[in-house]
Amino acid sequence: MPEDTTASRLRLAGLCFLLQILTIILFAVFVRYSPEGSSSPCSQQLNCSWKNRDLGFQHPRLQGRSKAGSTTVPETRFRHVHLQALLGFGLLVAFLGRYGPGSVAISILVVAFAIQWAVLIQGFLYFFLNGKIYVGAQSMVSADFCTAAVLISSGALLGRVNPGQMLLLTLLGVTLFSINEYILLSLMGISDGGGCLTVHTFGAYFGLMVSRILHQPHADKRNEQQDMGHQPDVFAVLGTISLWIFWPSFASATTVHNNAEPWAVLNTYFSLAASTLAAFVLSPVLYEESTLRMVQIQDATLAGAAVMGMAGEMLATPFGALIAGFLAGLIPPLGFRFLTPVLHSRLKTQDTCGVHNVHGLPGILGALLGTLLTALATADAYGGRLELVFPLVAQGSRTATDQALCQLCALPVTLLLASLGGCLTGAVLKMKGLRSPPDPRYLENPRLREVAEEGGDRRASRKEPSTSTLV
Repeated sequence: MPEDTTASRLRLAGLCFLLQILTIILFAVFVRYSPEGSSSPCSQQLNCSWKNRDLGFQHPRLQGRSKAGSTTVPETRFRHVHLQALLGFGLLVAFLGRYGPGSVAISILVVAFAIQWAVLIQGFLYFFLNGKIYVGAQSMVSADFCTAAVLISSGALLGRVNPGQMLLLTLLGVTLFSINEYILLSLMGISDGGGCLTVHTFGAYFGLMVSRILHQPHADKRNEQQDMGHQPDVFAVLGTISLWIFWPSFASATTVHNNAEPWAVLNTYFSLAASTLAAFVLSPVLYEESTLRMVQIQDATLAGAAVMGMAGEMLATPFGALIAGFLAGLIPPLGFRFLTPVLHSRLKTQDTCGVHNVHGLPGILGALLGTLLTALATADAYGGRLELVFPLVAQGSRTATDQALCQLCALPVTLLLASLGGCLTGAVLKMKGLRSPPDPRYLENPRLREVAEEGGDRRASRKEPSTSTLV
């Protein structure tokens, strides 16, 4: 077994080295700073006709989001998005007592590589001109959104794959995320500024499908000794506070700016508040504990954030945002009580961090809410904002009903791509050379190790009413 452990460490080191060298070479060949970020009007070597195009060098999330020709992302929002991706998501996986240190380390590993790879893949799709990729704040924000989706996917697999497999998951997940995002935002022209479908729904079901493919029906099921200390709740507190501070900026980073009322920020805050109260309403009914655990509040808060991904920038109205948040907050306790056991026993799919209940189902609810609000959109209600939220409707290319149908069709498209991509990725990760044999001696090792197959879902062995989720 020591030889296997040594080989596993060397494989991880070699894979990290090869992937970093590859990205350095690709960056050297293709990536340049965007001329928009320089003091000079335009480089003499570039064809600057894009300067005169309305949508030049813009990610679809940002197209038409700014008036007066401004296409920059405010520095504060960019900072908050990056902090949420790195700090918020890292703390939100650390609730798992034994996996805590390793899960944070894996999150940082995923973030470090995903940002680099996302800049390349999305650069070829959105920021490619004259054989070069031009990067700026927009490309970094879109890379952070992509990273968030991969971190959500990793929540379904935490403790069941080794770091090398997680790197390959990131490599394929970023690529598939970018393809799905391109189809939805560029080809179908849907509005999903907060990533309801592209981030939450895709990330959750992509990870769940990978988990299903990696399932081994005859693997030994080990009863792990549980860490019942206070560390999980402490990390859940920190993760939840980070969520409340940074998520409104994360959800609104690509939406309306320039003195327009921040609907996405307001709707997200209302949804977070209502979803938190929903946890206090339902959890005492479903479980015998008299005091609500912090991880349950974290789950509900995440669900409230996910449901506003698409509808946040729309005319949800304050009371509508409260209703949506409250309904989303009911999903995690119900899901952990009734759906997770079925997912595990009948569908043979382990979900270590509960991403199905916290990102997948709230994401679907958010997509349906966004479809309804799109169908109700009128020029009188939105005013000049209609062009910013639904540019094709404002231009007369589509009716509100047509746009709503596109929003609705984006849901099965996302589920299909997530499922097919998850099957492909799971098959790659299941290759013999990538798997390290589990060793019970390393289950208590605080360093970064692979744990036993099917060591899985800590909810069952800890006998907790529900625990937190990743991302």
